[in-house]
Amino acid sequence: MHEAVAAGKVAVVTGGASGIGLEAARGFAARGMKVCVADLPGDRLDAAAGVLEAAGAAAALCVAADVSDPGQLRALEARVAAELGPASVLMNNAGIQPGSSIFDEEGSWQRIIDVNMMGIIRGSQIFAPAMIASGKPGLIINTGSKQGITTPPGDPAYNVSKAGVKAFTEALQHELRNIGGCRVEARLLIPGFVFTPLAAGGRTEKPTGAWTAGQLADFLFDALEGDDFYILCPDNDVDRRTDEKRIAWAAGDIIENRPPLSRWHPGHSDAFKAWMDG
Repeated sequence: MHEAVAAGKVAVVTGGASGIGLEAARGFAARGMKVCVADLPGDRLDAAAGVLEAAGAAAALCVAADVSDPGQLRALEARVAAELGPASVLMNNAGIQPGSSIFDEEGSWQRIIDVNMMGIIRGSQIFAPAMIASGKPGLIINTGSKQGITTPPGDPAYNVSKAGVKAFTEALQHELRNIGGCRVEARLLIPGFVFTPLAAGGRTEKPTGAWTAGQLADFLFDALEGDDFYILCPDNDVDRRTDEKRIAWAAGDIIENRPPLSRWHPGHSDAFKAWMDG
């Protein structure tokens, strides 16, 4: 297990009141860490402390915070340091997916970018300096998405936000490994199809192809036993080989000078199917 994930140390999880964030927070708690969950105010946040305590957290703190507001993130960092101690793990997980279209008929683009991308960027920028200065092992986990890599049609604002998370987290890890004496690392979590409030889409029963948030959290902690930067998660329908081929095809659009999103282009659909079957 990564050295930052250890009993008595402090983990902070944004978007931690439900779904992937809550299950990850539960996993940190089960390892005896002090855990802070930050999320928008509401019943789920109110209930999270009990979940963490039942899981074995050394201490539990729940903070109402909107990650799109840098002032609230700075207040979160200060409160965690004062009440729990310096953070060893930061999981920037808060995200929204209300739907979007190219010409922003919904008026959702700015909010999606502010939460999904800038929340992760600002969270890292605000928490990382003290983590680096401590000279102790630290870990920043940013929740991305396969949609930020293969960018399927249908929700462009979400794709753009998660593509930004990928690019930022890659740059963050490069920066961290080139700071003398720095023992803080970054990881990019890339979930598959996970049945959470974010992805439920009005459904009350988990689709057979989806993982539960608990399965995703288990995969995350297994990955933290090693050095993988890209934590690429399968699900019940898509294995790693399928993900790898889809990602390679998407990169091939540039290399082969195909139309963008050629996987969904009628002139290339047969070639894509042959690629996947080959």
